[in-house]
Amino acid sequence: MHWSFRRGRRLVVLASVAVTLPLTAVPSPASAAPAPAAAVVPQPVSQLAGQGPGFTLTAATRIAVLSGDSASVGVGTYLADLLAPATGYTLQVVGGTSAPANAVVLDPGGPESLGAEGYTLSSGGSGVVVRARGAQGLFRGVQTLRQLLPAAVESRTRQSASWTVAPTEISDSPRYEYRGVMLDVARRFFPVAQVKRYIDEAAAYKINKLHLHLTDDQGWRIAVDALPNLTKVGASTQSGFTGGTDWYYTAADYREIVSYAASRFMTVVPEIDGPGHTRSALASVPELNCDDRAKAPYSGFDVGISLYCLSDQKHKDATRSFLQTVIKAVAALTPGPYIHLGGDETPQATSEQYDSYVKAAADATAAEKKTVMGWHQLGQSPLPAGSLLQYWGEDSDRRSIGTTTETTSVGEVRKGVAQGAGFIMSPSDHAYLDMKYDASTPYGLSWSGYVPVQRSYEWDPATVTGKLDGTGAIVPAQKIAGVEAALWADRAYRGSSALPNSSTYWPAPQEYADFMSFPRLPALAEVGWSPQSARDWNDFRQRLAQHGPRWTAAGIGFYAAPDIAWPGPSGTGLDGVHTLTTGGKALDVPGSSTVPGTRLVTWTAHGGANQKWSFTRQSDGTYTLVNQASGLCADVSGGSTSAGAAVAQWTCTGNTNQRWTATPVSGGYTLASAKSGLLLTTASTADDALVTQQAASGSALQRWTIG
Repeated sequence: MHWSFRRGRRLVVLASVAVTLPLTAVPSPASAAPAPAAAVVPQPVSQLAGQGPGFTLTAATRIAVLSGDSASVGVGTYLADLLAPATGYTLQVVGGTSAPANAVVLDPGGPESLGAEGYTLSSGGSGVVVRARGAQGLFRGVQTLRQLLPAAVESRTRQSASWTVAPTEISDSPRYEYRGVMLDVARRFFPVAQVKRYIDEAAAYKINKLHLHLTDDQGWRIAVDALPNLTKVGASTQSGFTGGTDWYYTAADYREIVSYAASRFMTVVPEIDGPGHTRSALASVPELNCDDRAKAPYSGFDVGISLYCLSDQKHKDATRSFLQTVIKAVAALTPGPYIHLGGDETPQATSEQYDSYVKAAADATAAEKKTVMGWHQLGQSPLPAGSLLQYWGEDSDRRSIGTTTETTSVGEVRKGVAQGAGFIMSPSDHAYLDMKYDASTPYGLSWSGYVPVQRSYEWDPATVTGKLDGTGAIVPAQKIAGVEAALWADRAYRGSSALPNSSTYWPAPQEYADFMSFPRLPALAEVGWSPQSARDWNDFRQRLAQHGPRWTAAGIGFYAAPDIAWPGPSGTGLDGVHTLTTGGKALDVPGSSTVPGTRLVTWTAHGGANQKWSFTRQSDGTYTLVNQASGLCADVSGGSTSAGAAVAQWTCTGNTNQRWTATPVSGGYTLASAKSGLLLTTASTADDALVTQQAASGSALQRWTIG
């Protein structure tokens, strides 16, 4: 693997503890049939279905917190706020020392054996009890409780449903303490509100670390008062964009993110990358360059293009001073224990230059009493005791283990192990969320191969630094701190296999994040949380399918992976007959014509057969659309790949110009021709508007409701 095509990216394993659940609810008669187990992700250590009708939330239900601890009360308030929009209930949060009936009880006084994040949950006819050893465990239990309720509970508008929790007994605790997700806000800037949204989405699956990739060639995203040019100049670019004035986090913005993450029991890990991936710094601080002249800001897509000047003592001192200033400022804003120092992709650095960077950055980090983190390349240099390295190697590295041609990455990992470093596992061919699912994925790259959901799920952190047969792991199990999914934004635009042009569609960062993260982030969350012995792909894919309707209700535009049997249209399993509407008009065959070549239009919806389309999923995950009046397929005329080409009905052939990729977006779906990648688009909201294929523009006339 050539370096130029790659991008990176305990401590004791926590034992799973089974705990006997003290049920406060009145049991149902023994003759009642057991309720089916809910589709909980991550898989709990122990989950037993109970008997009887379960517990139904009503407007009179109370949330009882058996502690005056503010953090535990905060979890109760969080739960009430979470339930309010969909149920319409304003549930009262009450205190006390005993569990009342008709209540959701949160008890932070559980046994020490539960650890910081373990919990038990029991539900029955008269209530639900979540018990933990403190507020953090209660919060993890609440994420399970929400999955025991109907999917509609995730909606932000009032829904009509019976809010019943099936009777169950759950005992749970995490496999690894560190379960993270990395968000690349340097290549593509995520506004604060979108970061907070992603925090909520990740927290729902018990993720507890948010690694923010704050600096790279394409942008510097954190304000440092002593170095204002870092944001005045260094934050003016993104991949594909120039001229920004607010593409960074002020101190107040960053504190808001840190505080919000903390309210979800998530620790922020800031990354200040170096000594490569530094063009934004080199464009802002002249003395970091060997000629003492600032570089031009960079908005491109290459890697390996930058390096701090480390070739003489004067510039080494300048780099050291710069790192001290930056790390001191970032550490002061970050209550968590970690500072991530980057360290990857520096092929032009000599060993001596690289060592000088690591020493300067590590010394500055230690001075702020923070733990050094870095990509596994950092292992080639001397490290402080207790450092954490993030492994992002792939199967090509594993194949080399034990041979005479071990890869450089394997050697760096060995050196890190020899220094006693701990490890976070982020193998790029399993845990990189920017890797395409398959060839049809509109975003991301595939330098580490395609990563379908099954591949993101079927790996073991304990053996991922071993040979392909699972033996000979280089990193000892006791040195594995946990797991991290990484969402890079190198190619966060439609048509990412080529460089963008003036007509390229750039989705909102949250749209890109949702599509690339779901359903793979829940898969990786289970890798980090659940015991390896409890994980099974076939079981997981069945549980995962039940989360599709939850994501739809929550407005998460996820990828409807074809190897998951998503239930019904609400879960984007679209097989069946539907009406497609946009702008209040329906996709229509004029006059119910049965003539091949008749152009499609949009018309006021009336429910006729000429406005009904049968969706049939194909083996590649695309759909054919057959009109119910004519029996003909929606077809891009002549198989054109040009914007503006007509969409008509034609005899069904199975060709790619008759296949459509349905992608969930906020408020509906886009439908892209599998041949051209262009989107089904109506000309206007007037009756008889012609339908064509067009480049993605974000227009509402490209967003279809499938009903």
